[in-house]
Amino acid sequence: MIWVAATLIAALAQTGRNAAQAGLSGRIGTIGATAVRFVFGLPFALIVLLLLAPVMPVPPVGPQTLAFTAMGAAAQIAATVFMLLTMRGQGFGIATALLKTEPVSLAIIGALVLAEPLGPARLGAIALATLGVMLASGARWSRAGLRPILTGVTAGGLFGLSAIGFRGALLTMPAGGFFIHALTVLVLTLAMQSAVMLLWLGLADRASLRGIVTEWRVSLAAGALGAFASLFWFIGFALTPAANVRTLALVEVVFAQAVSGRVLREKTGRMQRAGMALIVIGVGWLLAVTVQRP
Repeated sequence: MIWVAATLIAALAQTGRNAAQAGLSGRIGTIGATAVRFVFGLPFALIVLLLLAPVMPVPPVGPQTLAFTAMGAAAQIAATVFMLLTMRGQGFGIATALLKTEPVSLAIIGALVLAEPLGPARLGAIALATLGVMLASGARWSRAGLRPILTGVTAGGLFGLSAIGFRGALLTMPAGGFFIHALTVLVLTLAMQSAVMLLWLGLADRASLRGIVTEWRVSLAAGALGAFASLFWFIGFALTPAANVRTLALVEVVFAQAVSGRVLREKTGRMQRAGMALIVIGVGWLLAVTVQRP
């Protein structure tokens, strides 16, 4: 059950990265802040890989690994674009709930692409936890427009496709330790994404590129947290189907609601409490199914 600990660590680190990126968005633009996680995360991941190479030999990378990694990297960039479109056109609660449909997409795509088992119990647990997110978000669905719903579901599907790409890349690697495999795929992913984002910024948004350089201190922090979070996401993907990882990560919604209630003194409605209960039940059900049949 190492994947459980890895997923929880990744979710916490991602929260810190999101906070750092949120501060950057207002100063260097949304695209610039998005690029930070790749461009400034790559040096940290590469340094760790080079330091560990003498004691953990880097596994060979074949065409299949590169193809799956490229698929995951490209899908993640596209998903980020659709996520930004959703958040621009809709409230935070609705956007968050739509993006959290990812585990359902993951389970279906994983069954089709990687032939991973998708029994009724596992799918039921994922669907229950996802429904919990819908309720816990506090979103007013009567106000949701068709376009934000489409972009939000598309973003969730693309994030699911990216996770399948990373999972597929890890499965194509030769026998060896899951940690060095995860780190190797992470370096490949960040290198591909950094190249694409730098090329785009250089051609279409040089103001954001200059802003990244100006805000290098905060960018370094965001990049380090992003690389740290991604490493543990990849460790989880190396050990269990990606749908399990992303479903467990939904407990982040419960943590966020708890913090908002205790720290920010925000009220939690009856529907939101019911949603959080469904998340906990769904995640617990998934863990039970996974323990019985990995």
